[in-house]
Amino acid sequence: MFLSNPASPFPNGGVAGTADEALKIAEKTGFPAVLKSQVLVGGRGLAGGIQSAKTPEECRTTAQALLGSEIKGLPVQEIMVCQKAAIEQELYLGITIDGYSGKPVVVASTEGGVLIEETARTSPDKIASLKIDPKFGFYPYQAVGLLRRAGFSGRLIQSCADILVRLYRVFQQHEALIAEINPLAVLAGGGLMAVDAVLEIDDSAMFRVRKTLSLSPEGRIGNLLERKGKEIGVTYVDLDGDIGLISSGAGLGMASMDIIGRGMKPANFLETGGGITADLLYKCMDLILMKPLKAVFINIYGGINPIHEGAKGIVRYIKEHGVTLPLWPRPWATTRKKPGRF
Repeated sequence: MFLSNPASPFPNGGVAGTADEALKIAEKTGFPAVLKSQVLVGGRGLAGGIQSAKTPEECRTTAQALLGSEIKGLPVQEIMVCQKAAIEQELYLGITIDGYSGKPVVVASTEGGVLIEETARTSPDKIASLKIDPKFGFYPYQAVGLLRRAGFSGRLIQSCADILVRLYRVFQQHEALIAEINPLAVLAGGGLMAVDAVLEIDDSAMFRVRKTLSLSPEGRIGNLLERKGKEIGVTYVDLDGDIGLISSGAGLGMASMDIIGRGMKPANFLETGGGITADLLYKCMDLILMKPLKAVFINIYGGINPIHEGAKGIVRYIKEHGVTLPLWPRPWATTRKKPGRF
């Protein structure tokens, strides 16, 4: 797939699944070219997942090496190939959620690039932020004030303010947790170019966002069980133990893992969030039992969930699949007056 839009500030390029495809794209964009591993993890550059190639031979060799590698444990199945920009300065523009207020916070810095996290830790004065009231919105005059505090000057202020306001619209429209351009490059010949960007969408909003975006993020998750977890709408992390876990919240799940870990090892972390239904718990049972287990531990908070509905789904799965593994707590205890055999 080749992407070309000279009217927009991003480099021409495309996504390749083989070294031959990568070479064809590089020949269209021209050399030197940049090859970026397409994996759902941050810090690709520092992990060796982004490389440059000056010649066709180097491009083919580099593409083969990247496609056969892993970045932070994730296999590289696709790479993006694009033209290499003549960068004079790297800027950072981003929006995320403030953990204390729950409101969006807009962040800007004149020190963008792969070391932005180090900059935030060692030189916080080079980064400016602004919390946004979602009911009020985010407007150009606010962006201009933020950029001035971050040290932007001259024409950069107006250009970056426009980009920042547009980025906030993307963040809001697609119910994102993170929307950032890093780096936003100031080119040697003038102008700006979004060299790299991240958009992380709230899992709980994915069913709505799919209607406006052509997304299939599950296909890029290497682990089959974690991919299935995304498909059914739960958070699943595969582990190397043999005690299956179903919980209804991240904190409850972590506490449950601690309990299991006193004498055994959890096989997974799974949290359903709110909105428990019989169908969801049926699917959760099907998911965790895709690997061999010794037992299943279920810990669901009843204050915000209809426990009886979840129990119905678990009991239905047990009956239909003849499950004989030990389960705790026993789900039939919430659906029958007396415990019975399943």
